[in-house]
This record gives sequence, structure tokens and C-alpha cells, in this order.
Amino acid sequence: MIVRVGIAISQFHTSSPASAKQHYKMLVLGGGTGGIAMSSRMKRLVGAENVALVEPSEIHYYQPIWTLVGAGAKTVASSSRPTASLMPSGVKWVKSKVQEINPETNTVRTADGTEISYEYLIVALGLELHYEKIKGLPEGFEHPKIGSNYSVQTVEKTWKALQDFKEGNAVFTFPNTPVKCAGAPQKIMYLSDAYLRKTGKRAKANVIYNTSLPVIFGVKKYADSLWEIVKKRDLQINLRHNLIEVRADKQEAVFENLDKPGETKVIEYEMLHVTPPMGPSSVIKGSPLADEIGWLDLNKETLQHTKYPNVFGIGDCTNLPTSKTGAAVAAQSAVLSRTISKILKKEKPDKKYDGYTSCPLVTSYNTVILAEFDYNGQPLETFPFNQAKERRLMYHMKTDVMPHLYWHGLLRGLWGGPGPYRKIMHLGMK
Repeated sequence: MIVRVGIAISQFHTSSPASAKQHYKMLVLGGGTGGIAMSSRMKRLVGAENVALVEPSEIHYYQPIWTLVGAGAKTVASSSRPTASLMPSGVKWVKSKVQEINPETNTVRTADGTEISYEYLIVALGLELHYEKIKGLPEGFEHPKIGSNYSVQTVEKTWKALQDFKEGNAVFTFPNTPVKCAGAPQKIMYLSDAYLRKTGKRAKANVIYNTSLPVIFGVKKYADSLWEIVKKRDLQINLRHNLIEVRADKQEAVFENLDKPGETKVIEYEMLHVTPPMGPSSVIKGSPLADEIGWLDLNKETLQHTKYPNVFGIGDCTNLPTSKTGAAVAAQSAVLSRTISKILKKEKPDKKYDGYTSCPLVTSYNTVILAEFDYNGQPLETFPFNQAKERRLMYHMKTDVMPHLYWHGLLRGLWGGPGPYRKIMHLGMK
């Protein structure tokens, strides 16, 4: 499918690696949340004919809903839209994978050999899942009783494992790496607990959450509330335990104790939910844009690259020291748009990103704790009540309001900024 573009010549594609060299004022890499949102904003800033987005995928997924898909509360189909339907009209869609970024020459090479030059570059390449870093995966997913809400290929396996549960251990994991949506690994635990209670199986289940972290959640206010839920529902939490192997044929999971190197523990499971290790985009990691670990190296306030002033970034691919969530992208998109508009005018960026992020912690089929906080782990709450309490209103917002705002607001560059939930509250008061 050809996306409408502002100049006719950019409609022509050739399959040859010797494709004609293309040039754009604003080049966006990645068609996830940050990439499409920024393409929409840049279209308004510099004109559609001056913007191109590089993204190979024909389908775009609203991944926050996968927590509910894994618990049977939503369908996979409800999480997807064709990428073509989300592309801002007139913006050039380069339907290929980014192969190489060369900020010294202001060029990007795609997998089909096309070279694209740019004046300004926005990197929104997300992160990579590494199931293969756990011995026995991903091939273990071919067996029953195991799933993962982090992949469209495995999220429905979580729901199948939950439905098929009879008795034994239901085990949920959190890896020893940064992850996107750090609340998701435990959200599915709370939902599974609720499902097992609803179906009369909870008495025969041990619900176990093994996390590599030294805490249940990084912000104390919300962690305290989660510990209360854990005690009330008799959930077993093992801190500093990291999944290193899955023996799916035997229904065994092997964990290392991060506080006692060399010590491992084997747990038999009736159900296993795996959160995979994650890491930076290999394209960024292999470029001069990366920090020492491989994440995109940004000024944490302006979202401008620390070395290349015409390069910017947003979302999960960056080294911004905040939780990697869709709400963070919403907040970042408004700051980044302002930063770029100032730089185009040769002015100094004046808007600062404070690290705002949010995690709607789903604690049952009708309650959510809405965690909102900044770089310092300080709560940045929107609503005039204690958000550390479980609330039905917040569940409705997570399941019904947020998907609508995502498709019709955030991706169109119409919704975002610090405290994006504040706009919902204002709408509700009108």
C-alpha cells in the first residue's frame, strides 16, 4: 500500500539496493507509539512532504492491553490496527527496517539498501525482547502451561495456561534487565489470582512472583499498597530471584539467587508467565548514538542527543532514567516537539521533561492502582484522591478510556504533555 505523500517522486520504490537516494528534513525511525506520535507532530511543524518514517511492520499494536488479553478480559484483535491507517496523511512511509545509522554523514541505511539523508533525526526504535537469553526459550513456548504477555505470539498462551490450571504453582517472573512497563509482570499475577478465585481453584494454587528486583515496586507509596494486597491475597513474593532456564517438557523453571551467586532453585509449575530479558535496539547499539550500554544517549531534560544536536529520541530506546511506559512517551512527545520547534528557530530549548511516567497497576478484573511519578520516584498524581488505593474508576480508565485516547489522541499528536491524565480529568469536569 502506498501512503499519500506530498511530492510524487517519493511514491516510486525500487526493489534494487541501488534505490535513488532520498532526503528529508525530518526523518523518524520506528513506527511504534513514539514514532507515529512524533511524525504527526512534525507534520504540523514542518509540513508532511518534509517528514518520513521508517517502519517495516504492517500492523501496529497497542501493547498495554496485552495484560488484559493474557487474563481473558480483552482480545488480541482489539489491540491492533493496520499501520497504514495510523500514518499521518502525506508523511512518507518507508516500509523497511533500519539497518544502519550514521550521524556523522546524517544518513540512514535501510535493509533494502536505500540510503536516506536527513537534516533532523528522531529515533524511536523501541527495545528488543531476548527470550533466547533464558535457556529453553523461545522453543519452550511450544509446550502448554507457559505464556508471555510481552509478545503477540505468546500472549494468548498465557490465557490458555490460566484456563487450563488445575492445581500447583502459578509462577510469574521479572528479569534482571530494564523492561518496558515494569508493572506488567505483576499485573498478570493479580489477575490470575482473581481468576483462580472466581473459578474456585485458588485453594489448590500457590501464586508465586519471582522478581530480580530488591523491591516489589520502585516507588514506596505504591509499593506499600502492593505489599498489603500481597498479604491479603496470600501471594508469595521472592525478591532477587531471576529466571535463567525453563524446562518446559518437565514443567520446571530454574531461578538464580542474585544475592547468593551460584545458588539456584528449581520450581515445578502448573502455569508459568515469563517476562523476557530486554535490551537496547541492536541498530542503536552498533552506532555512535549509543551510551556505553547501548541505549540512545540523550539529555534527560530536552531529549536531544548528547553529542549530535540534530538527533533526538523518545520512548523505550532511550537511556532516560524513568520507567519505560506509554504514558512516558505521551509526556515526552510534547517536550520533544517543543525542543525541536525551538531548535528549528535557532533558539534554546526551554521545556524540560521531568521524567513523568505512569503505570496503571491492574490488581483485579475491576480495580487499578494508578502510579504516576517522576525521575526521582516522587509521586506526580493527577487526581484529587489517593491514587495508591485500588479503584474501579481507574480500571475503567485503563480498559476503556486510554485505548481510545491512544488511537485518536496520542498517535495523532493531539494528546500528551506532562501529566497526560490531567486532560482526562479536565474533560470529565466539563
